[in-house]
Amino acid sequence: MTKEELYAHPGWRWCSSEGAELQTLLIGLQTSFREKLEWLEEAETLTLQLRASRETKRKPEAGNPDAPS
Repeated sequence: MTKEELYAHPGWRWCSSEGAELQTLLIGLQTSFREKLEWLEEAETLTLQLRASRETKRKPEAGNPDAPS
């Protein structure tokens, strides 16, 4: 693949920090307010599930004095 072919691909721009920021802004402009709320609710649910899982894994370790911290 030549350099020209690489730069002709539309996805190459998103591989930098500036490109990722622009892509995020573009997605934000293309989604509705309701879609953004749904995404935030799903992200919050995932965060709560991960937190609960982490706490569940820590509880057995708290009762074992030989467990590494």
